Amino acid sequence: MTRFFRYSNTTYGSLNQNKKHMFAQSHALNIYESDAIYSFIPKNACSTLRTTVAYANGCIEDEHDLNWIHYNNGTFSASLSELAKAKYTFTVLRCPFSRLASVYLDKIVSRHKVAWRLRDLLNREIGLDEISFASFVKFLLQPSIKYGDVHWRPQIDFLVYKDYDDYFSLHNFNRLTKVLKKRISVNVLDVRKLTKHGLDGLSLLDNECFSQTLPGEILEMKKKGFCPSHKSLYNEELIDIVADLYFDDFTLYREVIGDKGILFT
Repeated sequence: MTRFFRYSNTTYGSLNQNKKHMFAQSHALNIYESDAIYSFIPKNACSTLRTTVAYANGCIEDEHDLNWIHYNNGTFSASLSELAKAKYTFTVLRCPFSRLASVYLDKIVSRHKVAWRLRDLLNREIGLDEISFASFVKFLLQPSIKYGDVHWRPQIDFLVYKDYDDYFSLHNFNRLTKVLKKRISVNVLDVRKLTKHGLDGLSLLDNECFSQTLPGEILEMKKKGFCPSHKSLYNEELIDIVADLYFDDFTLYREVIGDKGILFT
């Protein structure tokens, strides 16, 4: 079976100078025993699956060593030969609306280093406490910001192949664990509760629109056990902006998964 690469022929120059291909290749990880390739996309349970890959490759003993992965981002990156000869390939997709809401609530509100990266992309002209979700989304209209960080860069950019053997939806994580166990005998180490990147344990608020709410206010809510839901961060204008900005991501998601898991249809 020939596996065709998504970006290899976007230029006739040397492949190792093809920025789009090399970016995607750098995010394609080997699972050695099964000759499998996992293309990881930040904010799509990638900490869980990168920990799983590290365990499957014998580099960590259990999920409590998950911090190892953050110092080994390129350790399992596949070569061109390994990509071409892979016996099984998979990736995890996520509703773009949810992915952006997640990165905002997780990284921007908490003033994670990713938030400071955003401030640098904005030439430090805006303070972090001034960035509502609405302003965050509108900043993405600038290509330098849209492509400036992997946590909100379009998902399709991370995909090295035109087609994968399996596309999983974060919305249906149970299917992923069952299929990986059956197809390549890999046990998924679910570290989502350990990373605390999600909204587990918080009461979600959806009684009003929080698109203009500032990070400090949301942080105070979270300290009290509450948080805006992903849906509540959006208004009609923001829905339209994101649908346009991430058109290719939505198209792929609907082609390989359907409408299930998409916040607004």
